[in-house]
Amino acid sequence: MSDFSNKKILVCGMARSGQAAALALHAQNAQVTITDTKNAIEWQHSHKFTARLGEEATDLVQDYDCIIISPGISIYAPFVQRAKSLGIPVWGEAELAYRLCPCPMLAITGTNGKTTVTTLVGEIMKKNNQKTAVAGNIGTPLTSIVSELSSDSLVVAEISSFQLETISEFRPRVSAILNITQDHIDRHRTMENYIKTKCRIFENQRQNDICVLNYDCEITRTLKTQAKTLFFTLGECPEGARDSFVFVRDGKIYFQDTPIMPLAETRVLAENALAVTAIAISAGATIDSVTAVLREFMGVEHRIEYVADIGGVEYYNDSKATNTDAAIKALGAFGDKPIILIAGGSEKGLDFLPWVRLFDGRVSHLLLIGETSDRIIKACDTAGFTDYQKMATLEQAVGYAKQMARTGSVVLLSPACASFDMFKNFEERGKLYKEYVRGVI
Repeated sequence: MSDFSNKKILVCGMARSGQAAALALHAQNAQVTITDTKNAIEWQHSHKFTARLGEEATDLVQDYDCIIISPGISIYAPFVQRAKSLGIPVWGEAELAYRLCPCPMLAITGTNGKTTVTTLVGEIMKKNNQKTAVAGNIGTPLTSIVSELSSDSLVVAEISSFQLETISEFRPRVSAILNITQDHIDRHRTMENYIKTKCRIFENQRQNDICVLNYDCEITRTLKTQAKTLFFTLGECPEGARDSFVFVRDGKIYFQDTPIMPLAETRVLAENALAVTAIAISAGATIDSVTAVLREFMGVEHRIEYVADIGGVEYYNDSKATNTDAAIKALGAFGDKPIILIAGGSEKGLDFLPWVRLFDGRVSHLLLIGETSDRIIKACDTAGFTDYQKMATLEQAVGYAKQMARTGSVVLLSPACASFDMFKNFEERGKLYKEYVRGVI
């Protein structure tokens, strides 16, 4: 379905992506009905939509040509399963945006690093094409930008596993899977399902497309795709395979046989810098634009973000670390400085033990918040780590950390968990943390 004129479309879930999808479909002259389990939604617009609020969509789906669901809605939801049984297409906002997009798309996924890599690739591509737009899971819904695009534009998109669940024809010119580690098991039910979902990013690609994969990740190293595969690795590439690798030699990043820049000249995590180089240059960026952005980049908000130095104590906001693998990377970012770690949040079904086992010699004290506190404590007891304490709120944790911290130490919010038990999202959690640190609240 490419022509939406007069098609009856049900848009489910009226947060940012649902609102953007409804407006994009309205612009295509579709007959749009919006629905949400909430009785009221906050949305200012000048269009008239049929609204079915405060009710489940199970009894509505049979009346529509297509269902659009927000990323927060599981494909296992009863109304989604019913629509599929009736042969009604169920798409996410990313699939809808792809069908409306008039230009090539670069799509980036992975368990960790998506936002940083997407931001960097976006900045690089803007230096090569002023009509580059950055959107997707990074914060701007894809469907909110399609009306501004033309055939000579370019889209750099961060794509989550939730968005990949509902693709159909989605086919990026360049795709990338940065890594795959345990995450979102509560949503995808098994690790195998999670891996299969991530791999959907390249399922429609062909031989003239490019797929960038992490050679240092056991899972992504063995993936098979019809697209031309370009690997990145922190080591040397295998003998005779340089045409298919971005790698490191003598401290420098190489794209195939071409030296790009010394790794020491960027603050970007080495793994991310290699991924950015692979994606951007394979998409047509100049080497000069890649090196300029990698040298200038100061970081992404909520990802090991410097907040303040108070009395010789450094405070960092890593609220975007919503799984253990991201939190592990944060622990290694501060050398031998003792870390007072604030962690915990909403449940995702993750195994905390591998993360906790790395605390010895790095974490001087652990302050726990949220519904996962008891499970993390259980992992601490198993690992023999005893310097922990439960806190009622994030504000209390920050206040306690300030009292405990000594010159030369680091106070780090790196939750290893989602935020939905106490906050709207990880952004709200991170912003509140910064305000508590700075004494704004």
